[in-house]
Amino acid sequence: MRNDLPSSTAPIKAHSVIDYLSCLQVVMVNTTLPANIGSAARAMHTMGLSRLTVVDPKLPIDETSVSHAAGGSDLLSSAMIVPTLESAIADCQLVFAASSRSRHMPRPVVTPTQAANIMFDFIDKQSTLDIANDNVSAQSPSKPNIAILFGREDRGLTNEELAYADYHIQIDANPAYPVLNVASAVQVIASFIFAYAQTHSQPARSRDNELEAAVQPTLDVHLRQQWDEPAITQQQQQQLTQRMTELMVQRGLADSEHLKSLPSRLSRLGSRLQLDQKEYQLLSALIAKLSKDGGN
Repeated sequence: MRNDLPSSTAPIKAHSVIDYLSCLQVVMVNTTLPANIGSAARAMHTMGLSRLTVVDPKLPIDETSVSHAAGGSDLLSSAMIVPTLESAIADCQLVFAASSRSRHMPRPVVTPTQAANIMFDFIDKQSTLDIANDNVSAQSPSKPNIAILFGREDRGLTNEELAYADYHIQIDANPAYPVLNVASAVQVIASFIFAYAQTHSQPARSRDNELEAAVQPTLDVHLRQQWDEPAITQQQQQQLTQRMTELMVQRGLADSEHLKSLPSRLSRLGSRLQLDQKEYQLLSALIAKLSKDGGN
């Protein structure tokens, strides 16, 4: 394990609850009912979240959305409507997906509280890195961008969509029927995040004691690390996966007509490696060189 990160007792830039929550966006994928978008907006507003992105909704935001949003109607006005999941998370450095069960090509599974710990630890370390590298200015403050994905009302997220996430969040529920309505899932996960943010933002408590009190891990979870350079974005991760796949096809290591789970495995490998910007540049240069030599 690399030891060039600040220790848990090192000074960390103080954040308010709003500072933490403003780094998070809820992404709803291919929703069927506009009312559920409104209910999710209400749940978000109740728990201090303000950034909502809706990917290719089957029906647009309408009056039923507004009526179900109650006090969260402003979130609907500022919500981003985008055509694809890729565009929604292109500039995110960390992606979580709500999933009620394990799927093909599983990713690390965390509880909502563990997810909140990973999110806020990432935000803290990113801020410390920015200060060390003098990347923060009053004119252009640097802020991590973290997404939480929620799927369709009837079938959740597809395997391909789940593969975009670094972690899957599972809510403890009745094992005979652990499926929540999408707005309810937003409410539950957001409530854990808000509760953790309130505790985490209190400077009087040490981070070690806070973690011990808030989280008792029952899973073998490998937490994402923040190196000496910023983490790559989801768009860069997918570009790297695509270029590696194309290189393997070019070199005869894969069949373009029968890739099967190769792209998903390469994507999971990249997520597990937790690349930073310098490492991304090195791998990009290597792939470009091998691609050029292979074309001669």
